[in-house]
This record gives sequence, structure tokens and C-alpha cells, in this order.
Amino acid sequence: MRALLVVNPAATTTSARTREVLTHALASDLKLEVAQTQYRGHARDLAQQATEGGETDLVVALGGDGTVNEVVNGLLANGPDPDSHPRLAVVPGGSTNVFARALGLPNDVVEATGALLDALRDGSERTIGLGLAAGTPGSEDEGVPERWFTFCAGFGFDAGVVGRVEQQRERGKRSTHALYVRQVVRQFLGEANRRRGVLTLERPGGKEGATETVENLALAIICNTAPWSYLGNRPIYPSPDASFDTALDLFALSKLSPSAVARYATQLLTSTPQRGPHGKHALSLHDLTNFTLHSQVPLPFQMDGDHLGLRTSVTFTGVRRALRVIV
Repeated sequence: MRALLVVNPAATTTSARTREVLTHALASDLKLEVAQTQYRGHARDLAQQATEGGETDLVVALGGDGTVNEVVNGLLANGPDPDSHPRLAVVPGGSTNVFARALGLPNDVVEATGALLDALRDGSERTIGLGLAAGTPGSEDEGVPERWFTFCAGFGFDAGVVGRVEQQRERGKRSTHALYVRQVVRQFLGEANRRRGVLTLERPGGKEGATETVENLALAIICNTAPWSYLGNRPIYPSPDASFDTALDLFALSKLSPSAVARYATQLLTSTPQRGPHGKHALSLHDLTNFTLHSQVPLPFQMDGDHLGLRTSVTFTGVRRALRVIV
């Protein structure tokens, strides 16, 4: 099997020595080509070239969720036909590795490599669904290129936290869970629109093709799987029913007052695969194929933990059976 190993040399939890050992282990079972990323978006370019070349059977992403997202967007640059692009495999090397862990892979790079080799020998794979986000026609963001995401997107508060974390990392801070917690607090204290909802949800659902509208939302999290993230080893479930086998789930809050934030933050931290946050200010929707979020003001937007700037309108599509993954 011909394979391309895309390596992020800046991956948080791997060293040069570890990456060398893992490369040798994979090369023992694969006809392996290795490429290191050199700039933001490089992993996408490498995966797209491998797909269009037609000779690569497998692309292995060694890095965090951002590297995986870039590789997926390269694999699906010409559309979500699982038979037209190489399979994906993941060796987690980031600080959280939500996608890999949601697939049931070990969070340790050595153990994950062993699990990958076992899966390749056994021919074990699954076809999963993905999320697709694009600028809404007729909005200020109409020309924004569409982009795939593997496990989550966020519009508003959580994307603001991601942006703050990225700023800290650019200043040399390590990506730790403590860093995220500090930025959550700072985002809440500095969020000008936290007490009123500026988001509107539009989705098909009414009679005779009418659009259903939910207004005055203050926060929106879109999940393609569960859990949404991890705090250390604790999984967080805003949408416990989200799955790689269905379309998208939406969790939204209509209020971000101190009391509401305290209540729903506690529910998130104690959430389980059976029960997520709930209450009069919480909106939970399951298995959505298509919907749009509009904002009265530009808000931060993130996908798979990657801050993508400010948006005013994003249209989301849940695409079933979009990508083949070795597990």
C-alpha cells in the first residue's frame, strides 16, 4: 500500500526522535513517503496533491486536530466521494486530539501507531460523515470558501476562546488545558455581547418548505461527533447524540449572564454520553442536514479548534459517508 505521511514538526506532544521511530514503524508495513509541513495550509496542499496524483492509497496525518483538518480538506478538495480519494489515518500528536479520540484511537502516539498498523493488517476501516461550512449566499461572507470540519465548529463565544488561545501560543505559551480555562474566563469578562443574543438560526422544517427561525441566540456549537472536546481526560458533551454516522448536532444558549454561564458550565463539566446541558436557555437539535446561522455583528468563528476570523453568516451542511478512515 502506497502511503503519504504528513508530519507537523511543531506537533505539541511529539519530538524529532519520536517522529523518526514512528516513521520507521510505518515504513515497515507501507510504501511510505514522508512530507513535513512548512506553513499553514501545507498539509491541505500535500493531501490534495496525493489525491490528484492517483497513486496514493492512504494519507496518514501525524499532528493535532488542525493538521487533521487540513489533510481532510485536501482529500476532499474535489468532493466527498469516498471511492475517489485515499483513506485517512491519524496518529495524534496535538494537545487534545479530539478527532482521533472520538474514533476510539489511543491518545498516546506510540500506542496509536500500533493500533494503526493492526488496523491496516486487519483491513479495518469505517466511512464517516463530516460537516461543511460555507459563506451564506447574499451575505457579506458569500465569497468565503467552503471548508470541511471533522468534529466541531463554533460561532461566537467558544471561537473567541480559540482565538485568544492562538494569540497566546503565538507569544510562546504552551497549549495546555489550564491555558484554555484562563482564556474562557477572559473571554467571558471581555465579551461585549454576552448578555444578549445576536445569532439567528434558520433551517428548513416548516410546512411546504417554510424556514424555521430561532432568534436571540448568544452562543452556538456545532458537533459532528461526541464528545465535543476534553478537559484533560474528561470528555465534554454539549451534544451527546452527535455521531459520525448522522448529520450535525447544534447546541446553543440564549443567555450568557454570570448565573447562566455558571449553571451551564457546571452541566458541561458533568455531562455524560447520556445527558448534556439542559434548561430554558439551552437549545439542542440533532441530525441536522442543513442550516444557517446569522449574526447581527461580526463574531469569531472556529472549525476543529482553528480560529478563522470574524463572520456574520455561515451555512452548515452535514454530509454522511464522506470519508474513509482506518480505525
